[in-house]
Amino acid sequence: MAAPVFDHIAIIGTGLIGASIARAAAHFGAAQRITLFDKDEEVAKRAGALELGEVCRSAAEAAKGADCVILCVPVGALGVCTEAVAGSLKSGAILTDVGSVKAKAFEAMATHCPEHAHLIPGHPIAGTEKSGPEAGFDTLFQDAWCILTPDSGVQKDYVDKIAELSRFWETLKSKVEIMDAVQHDRVLAITSHLPHLIAYNIVSTAYDMESVDDGQVVKYSAGGFRDFTRIAASDPTMWRDVFLNNKTAVLETLGRFSEDLAALQRAIRHGDGDTLFEEFTRARGIRKAILEAGEDSDTVNFGRHTK
Repeated sequence: MAAPVFDHIAIIGTGLIGASIARAAAHFGAAQRITLFDKDEEVAKRAGALELGEVCRSAAEAAKGADCVILCVPVGALGVCTEAVAGSLKSGAILTDVGSVKAKAFEAMATHCPEHAHLIPGHPIAGTEKSGPEAGFDTLFQDAWCILTPDSGVQKDYVDKIAELSRFWETLKSKVEIMDAVQHDRVLAITSHLPHLIAYNIVSTAYDMESVDDGQVVKYSAGGFRDFTRIAASDPTMWRDVFLNNKTAVLETLGRFSEDLAALQRAIRHGDGDTLFEEFTRARGIRKAILEAGEDSDTVNFGRHTK
């Protein structure tokens, strides 16, 4: 096994992502020592029972002396967490995060990050609908993209730290991409944020219909609807913060989506089969491109248990 990328990493927040980083770092030898903190004492206790790392009494204690501090908390909590660890960050330490919004994340962390530390926001595009330390597993990031959105600074020591953090994620088997924070937020608005918003809305609509249709919405749920319920089972705190902190990109994308949806509505109302066929065919092309890029599998899985 290769030498660890970091002697000591601190993980603040031990939910799915934090627990998975701890497990992956230990499994692949990316860090020699792992310290943990979670503000929820019960969650921290469970993380300790799972032996994910050394559980500390405070974020500051966990971050003390760490080469890399990873904030695995909702975007709305990044500023408070950075303030909590700021006094413990050693000279040359890397401060990063795992949030799905990057421009606001940078602003929130930069306000409190000391000059002697290196702020490099990050976003591993990986996860499941499950949460909590028990949900973590060491291969969550395998073959998944991890996007880093560093500042535009060109100091050699900062560039070296970007390379070091990239090597850490690559050791966890991720594919690393460097991207502008605003560009990241625009891309994720359509590939991740809007699909979650739609899923939450569809499932909420179905919930309202459920009371009318005497349980038939659940009983006869088809594969497409079950996929939406899986997405809508994601952590509501995390997704609330995503939409509040990426509202410009999300609202822009939602506006475009609403226009396209209205066009389909008109086609259905007027019996315009040609337009429907054309749009559905175009959509199939996107699915084909995703499969050809190796970003998903075409294995049939309708979420049903096999007997």
